[in-house]
Amino acid sequence: MTNDSPSDGSLTDDTHLGRVALRVGSLDRVVPFYRDVVGLEVERERDGSRAVLSAGETPIVVLDEAPDAPERGRREAGLFHLAVRVPDRGALGDVLSRARTRASDAGATLSGASDHLVSEALYFRDPEGNGVEVYHDRPREEWPWTDDRRVSMDTLPLDLGSLADDADGGDRAPDGTDLGHVHLEVTNVPRSRDFYVDALGMRVRDEGYPNASFVAAGEYHHHVGLNSWNNRSAPAGESRGIEWFEIVVPDAETLDAVRESLVAAGHEFDEVESGDGNAADATDAAAAATTTESLALSDPDGIGVRVVRGR
Repeated sequence: MTNDSPSDGSLTDDTHLGRVALRVGSLDRVVPFYRDVVGLEVERERDGSRAVLSAGETPIVVLDEAPDAPERGRREAGLFHLAVRVPDRGALGDVLSRARTRASDAGATLSGASDHLVSEALYFRDPEGNGVEVYHDRPREEWPWTDDRRVSMDTLPLDLGSLADDADGGDRAPDGTDLGHVHLEVTNVPRSRDFYVDALGMRVRDEGYPNASFVAAGEYHHHVGLNSWNNRSAPAGESRGIEWFEIVVPDAETLDAVRESLVAAGHEFDEVESGDGNAADATDAAAAATTTESLALSDPDGIGVRVVRGR
């Protein structure tokens, strides 16, 4: 039974998301969208088959090139969208401005724009069809709160003219940009919700949409969205799309609490010590100097989840 009230060991507002990794067929095809429209900085790693996309010092998206990986099947669980969060409305207006002049050349499309009451968002399809949201949060005191401290989200039209007027004129994602949430297509919403809530320690934040649940650490509106809108019925495979994402907890004590909760719930996981602070391979001596613990496991649909001790 799902328990979404505060309790010992529950994840708090000190927890946030780290990076999300996508398996893509071609870096050359995909990178221009994230660089020229979203505004992220690009660093190629290893033999050129991996790109890390960042805003300042904050890595957000990892792209792993796998030319032989098939497209995701129509029944496979996986990514609905990843969500890059910018710090203010002006930065979101800049994304709109760049999209209007560069999205076509970058092989992407602006597929939607919404006011969610807690946030304002632009929606894209990257050149390989991955859903990408770019959004900014409204101040928390303006969010619609329920009596039990959940939030009420909606999907309303966004005034693009007003958003364009508020653009700052920046050409890159500013400092403070990060991964705000991931939204997943799952095969069974209650089962996935119970995994993220009962096993990992998140809380249900909103279930006002049919066949969907939105969960988060602490009182954020959501760190993970779960839906079954497209009737996915098979687990995620080795196809293109999401590989894993990170949940960054603030300290070793919280990581220990998550570990104990996973054991109690019967979930298998691997203990990882990583030199780059992000549960992935260290690529240089300076990065290897800092060791960070993490837990690596899969959610009920085979999507990789890494619980990382804070950075």
